[in-house]
Amino acid sequence: MIRALIIDDEQHAREELELLVQETGAFEILGSCANAIDALRRIRTEKPELLFLDIQMPVLNGFELLAMIEDELMPHVVFVTAYDEHALKAFEEKTLDYLLKPVSRERLLKTVNKVRETIRRGEPPYYQVEPLRHIPCQFANRIKLIPAADVEYVYSDLTGIHLVTSEGQFFTELTLKVLEERTPLLRCQRQFLVNPDKIDEIKLLENGLAELKTQLGHILPVSRRYLRQLKVRLKL
Repeated sequence: MIRALIIDDEQHAREELELLVQETGAFEILGSCANAIDALRRIRTEKPELLFLDIQMPVLNGFELLAMIEDELMPHVVFVTAYDEHALKAFEEKTLDYLLKPVSRERLLKTVNKVRETIRRGEPPYYQVEPLRHIPCQFANRIKLIPAADVEYVYSDLTGIHLVTSEGQFFTELTLKVLEERTPLLRCQRQFLVNPDKIDEIKLLENGLAELKTQLGHILPVSRRYLRQLKVRLKL
């Protein structure tokens, strides 16, 4: 059976779709999620083959969720939407398929056949995702969206990934790899990303190493591996 995850902010819609999907006998439902952050966690732990993904969700929509998933973890996606214009956008994004709400059994069976054939052929999922303009961060019991342009630097430690801005530090579920690939942030060391617009100066050290000083006065390490790339990106 195909391992699938349902993502929709409306409980009734999740439950209704889960019943229809289970009736097909083609899927193992790993669970359902009401928002993009919970979905991201489940995708990393459960590694589903397919998402039934609602497009219109509060805070972070379905397209923004896809931009937060690492390429190697990207499942196939069937968008679920109540809006025709969004369904057309789903095709433009080259999604596997889409379902219009309310989902009919007949249309769902067509999707099942398409999903089965795609997986049988071994076609890897690939989607043209948009750059992340905002980075979701946990803030008390809320999700705070930090504009990527406001981030001074990002670092990882044993507790996770942390963004540093003029307002303070924030924890994010996103990986350094995703942030490097989907935002303007540049890698300067294995555990650090920096916003090139927030660099005040670069101090060259011995053995091909360097240090960055940010506009807020933070000192960041620069490894030999990334110093050359940093110079190229900054046209130095």
